[in-house]
Amino acid sequence: MKVDLHVHSTYSDGSDSIEMVMREAQLNGVTHLSFVDHDTTAGLLETQRLGEHYGIEVIPGIEISAYDFKRDLKVHILGYNYQPEARHIKQLCDSLLKRRHAHTLWQIEQIKKVGFRLDLDTISKAAKPSETIYKQHVMQQLTSASYSSDAYQSLYKRLFKGDGPAAGDIEYVDAFDAVRAVVADGGIAVVAHPGQLDSYELIPELIEVGLGGIERNHIDHDEQDVLKVESLANQYQLIMTGGTDYHGSFGKSVQIGNITSPINLLFS
Repeated sequence: MKVDLHVHSTYSDGSDSIEMVMREAQLNGVTHLSFVDHDTTAGLLETQRLGEHYGIEVIPGIEISAYDFKRDLKVHILGYNYQPEARHIKQLCDSLLKRRHAHTLWQIEQIKKVGFRLDLDTISKAAKPSETIYKQHVMQQLTSASYSSDAYQSLYKRLFKGDGPAAGDIEYVDAFDAVRAVVADGGIAVVAHPGQLDSYELIPELIEVGLGGIERNHIDHDEQDVLKVESLANQYQLIMTGGTDYHGSFGKSVQIGNITSPINLLFS
């Protein structure tokens, strides 16, 4: 098996459609794939249908934008193999998506005030099928530079970071509530890329509400992160997962399937 449990699509902040991702995954020999679009399960039916067409087993997935309020840190919670109706997950994430969309609309207005030309209709159409506009969609209208280029990163920081006109963030959901929602819908809750967001201290606490795993293999993890994840997984009997965190041209350059999951427990 070749398993990539962390890819994004146009249903959230990825640049590529479900079918484009599927096609690339098939070419790269991927056998199992999970789309973990941010805070939405809207693409599940399409991924399952196209998975059958391309001969790839689809694992229902989501990445919930959560928060560790004790340590004042963002934390992302992955959910896998949840029930298709995902009632608890949707209830938790619907308000989050509305806040994100409203915040991005505010950001667009702030950017326009400092002299940039942005057309909301054009941005909205480019974001489809996502009903939520992300910063990546705004940046797409501002520059043709690649995500990893100095030009892109400089403009992004100028607008969205520090004292930038569109700086600031939304209120995220509590990480404990995110884990509870995934578990309530019959899924496996996994802490995403703990090395990227410094989520290690939170992991033992989340076990108390049903955390089932930790993401081990990720583009932002170094050798020390891998060792930390393995130690925690062994100590608390957690599964380990992995994937590319693929966002297409909206993220770091990586081929689907080049970073894979070290386990197959999600498919047994």
